[in-house]
Amino acid sequence: MSRSVGTLTRADLAEAINRKMGFSRAESLEMVEAILNHMTAALERGENVKISGFGSFVLRDKRERIGRNPKTGVEVPITPRRVMTFRASQLLREKIAKGG
Repeated sequence: MSRSVGTLTRADLAEAINRKMGFSRAESLEMVEAILNHMTAALERGENVKISGFGSFVLRDKRERIGRNPKTGVEVPITPRRVMTFRASQLLREKIAKGG
């Protein structure tokens, strides 16, 4: 697979689909884009995304809180916001721990 060191790209995913499933490069890239768009739309609607055996993209709403500028020590309000975290599945954690 031709890819940047340490980074898996959309093109890499499309190439894998192309090789393993026999779809054209254009169809493969279209599939990757469709999946990513579907996941993005779900997250925009406030839904979590769970991929069995891989992990979950989980949304959390953080309340407003007081933070501190580390250089000056001045307190500043941090506005409320929605954040996304990724939680790896147990299966993925085991694979990573074994190194593949």
